[in-house]
Amino acid sequence: MQLLDWLVIGLFFIALIGIIVWVMRQKQNNAADYFLGGKDATWIAIGASIFASNIGSEHLIGLAGAGASSGMAMAHWEIQGWMILILGWVFVPFYTRSMVYTMPEFLERRYNPASRTILSLISLISYVLTKVAVTVYAGGLVFQQVFGIDTLWGIDFFWIAAIGLVVLTALYTIIGGMKSVLYTSVLQTPILLLGSLIILVLGLKALGGWDEMISTCSQVVVNDYGDTMTNLIRDNRDPQYPWLGALIGSAVIGFWYWCTDQFIVQRVLSGKDEKEARRGTIFGAYLKLLPVFLFLIPGMIAFALSTRGIEVNGEVFKLSTPDAAFPTLVAKLLPAGVKGLIVCGILAALMSSLASLFNSSAALFTIDFYQRYKPDTDPKKLVKIGQAATVVIVLLGVLWIPVMRSIGNVLYNYLQDVQSVLAPGIAAAFLMGVCWKRATAQGGMWGLIAGLGIGITRLCAKIYYSNAAVLPGDQNWFKWMFYDSNWLFFCGWMLVFCMLVVVVVSLFTKAPDPEKIKGLVFGTSTPEQKAATRASWNKWDVIHTVIILCITAAFYWYFW
Repeated sequence: MQLLDWLVIGLFFIALIGIIVWVMRQKQNNAADYFLGGKDATWIAIGASIFASNIGSEHLIGLAGAGASSGMAMAHWEIQGWMILILGWVFVPFYTRSMVYTMPEFLERRYNPASRTILSLISLISYVLTKVAVTVYAGGLVFQQVFGIDTLWGIDFFWIAAIGLVVLTALYTIIGGMKSVLYTSVLQTPILLLGSLIILVLGLKALGGWDEMISTCSQVVVNDYGDTMTNLIRDNRDPQYPWLGALIGSAVIGFWYWCTDQFIVQRVLSGKDEKEARRGTIFGAYLKLLPVFLFLIPGMIAFALSTRGIEVNGEVFKLSTPDAAFPTLVAKLLPAGVKGLIVCGILAALMSSLASLFNSSAALFTIDFYQRYKPDTDPKKLVKIGQAATVVIVLLGVLWIPVMRSIGNVLYNYLQDVQSVLAPGIAAAFLMGVCWKRATAQGGMWGLIAGLGIGITRLCAKIYYSNAAVLPGDQNWFKWMFYDSNWLFFCGWMLVFCMLVVVVVSLFTKAPDPEKIKGLVFGTSTPEQKAATRASWNKWDVIHTVIILCITAAFYWYFW
C-alpha cells in the first residue's frame, strides 16, 4: 500500500462520514424512521441497497474461491438472483398492503402469533451464526491478505481488521438506522462495481484474454463424467452439483432469500410506495447479474494465472489457496491508487452487508419480540432498544468467530449448505400463504415447525457422521436420508414435504376468516387494491423485466 492508496481510502471515509452526518441531522423519532428509513426510499436507493447488502465477504472470498476451485458450479446461486423480480411483481403488493416492518410480522397477519415467533427465532439465530460471523471472519482474512500484515503491535492482524470493521460498521448503523444503510449503499455500490470491474479487466489482460481463461479452465476435468470447470450444467451423477439438483436447490434457496428473508425484503419495505419498491427490485435484478463476472470469473482467472505460471509485475503469480484468489489479484495486479480504490470497494461490500445484517436483526428483535410484549413502549425508546439490540448482535457475532475459524470450509459452500436446510420450511409457509386462500394458521405454523425439525436433524446428522468412525458397509436409512443424500435434492424434497404438511393440516382445520386474509392472498384483493397495483407499473417495467430474463437465459446457454 502506497501513499496514493491511503489518500484514496481517506477520501472514501470522508464521503462516508459526510453521508452519516447528513443522516444524523434527519429526524428519526420512531420505528418507521429508524428501521425503514421513514418509508420514503426511491428505487435507486432500494436497488443499490439490495445489491450492496447482498455482496459481502462470502462473495469476495467465497465466490471467487469457488471459481478458483470448481469453476462455474456456484454460478447457479448468483444467476437465481432473477428471483428478485418475483419479490417485486408478486410479493411487494401483499407486503406493502400489510403495512408491516418485518417478515415475521407478515406471517402473524397471515397465520398466527406462533408463526411469527418461530420465524423470528430462526432468522435471528441464522443471522448471528452464519451471516454476521462469516462476514466478519472473511473480512479479517481479506484485509490480512491485501495488506500483507501478519501481526501488528504483537496482535494477530486478523483480529484488528475484523473487530475494526465491526466497530466502524456498527457505529454508523446504530447512529443512522436504515437511512444510513440505504444512502451509504448509494455511495458504496458504484465503488464496488468499478473496483471489481478493474480487477476483471486487468486479470484478463495479464492472462491474455477471455479465450485464454476459457481454454485453460476447460482442460480441467472436475468429475468422472467429463465435465470441466467451464460447465455450468453438470452430469446428474455429479456428487456435488448435479444439474437437476442445482437448479432445484438454488431455486428454493433463491426464493427464500430474495422473497422472504428480512435481510433483503427490509430494503423493499422502505420504499415510499409500491411503484418505487417494484422498480427498486428491477434495478437490483440488473445489478445482481454482475457478481458472476465481478467475483466468480476473477477466481477462474486467478486459477488460470497460477496454473500457467504467468509472471505478473516481475514475479510468478501463485495462488496459495482457492479462497485467496480475489485478495491475491488485488495485491499482485493493481498499481498505486487503483489498489486503494479496490480496498474501498472491499470495505464497501463488507460494511454494507454487515450494516444490513445489524439493522435487520435489530428490527426483528425490537418489533417481533420487545414491542409485542410491551406494545405501549414510547417510539423513541423503541429506537434505543433497536440500537442496544444491534450492539448485542455484534458481540454475539464476534464471539462466534473463534468457532467459525475452527471449521474448514466456512464460506460460500458453508453458507449455502446451512441455508439449504433453513430455506424450505420458510419458503413453503410464505408460498402457500400468499397463493392458497385455504391455508390455515395451524397449517402455516406446522409447515414452519416441520422445516425447522428436519433442518436441525440434517445438520446434527452431518456433524455426527462427519466426525464418527463409520465403516464403508455401515449403512442405515437414517444415514442415507440425512447424510448421504445430495444436499441439493434434499433441499427440494424438504420443500415438497413442508408444502404437503401445510396442505394436510389446513384441510383438517378450520378455514381462515375471509376478513383476516383480505388483501394478503391471491384472490382476496379488493378492486381498489387491484387498481392501485395496476397503476404502479407500466410497459417499461415489463420490458426491463423481460430483458433481465433474456440475459439470464443467454448466460445458461453460453456456459451450458
